[in-house]
Amino acid sequence: MSYNKESHLRSIIKGVSWRIIATTDTILVVLLVTCLSGNCSIQDALKIGFFEFFIKLAIYYFHERIWQYALKDSVVSKKLTLYKTISWRIIATTMTFIISGAILDVYGETALYIALIELFSKFILYYLHERLWLKLPLGQIRNFFLQKRNKH
Repeated sequence: MSYNKESHLRSIIKGVSWRIIATTDTILVVLLVTCLSGNCSIQDALKIGFFEFFIKLAIYYFHERIWQYALKDSVVSKKLTLYKTISWRIIATTMTFIISGAILDVYGETALYIALIELFSKFILYYLHERLWLKLPLGQIRNFFLQKRNKH
């Protein structure tokens, strides 16, 4: 698919849509790992998800804008999407380990298991999210919001 520069609004909306998916996954992974270790805590899972949502949303936006510059006017193949996915997973998984360790107050096996499970689950989810957003025509998001605003 040919790649044209996305608007900042599109990058923000794309980031929010990704964070909803990713945060849901994080909360479920944290619950799974903490429950299996005998320290099941919905409160810790929600706290990790909350901090991840906002911290990673900002980082995601900058990652997205850097890739905007790198991919300018090129064809985005599945291979390029894979490279983008790998670069994001390195950043995001590292952040998950740090945030999980800080919230759980231990940078041990639990934080490592959370990060490793997330590495695989989110790798697939992120790749699919990227391919889906490539199918959404540029300008459609902006036009949708402009139509809504003009009706009121």
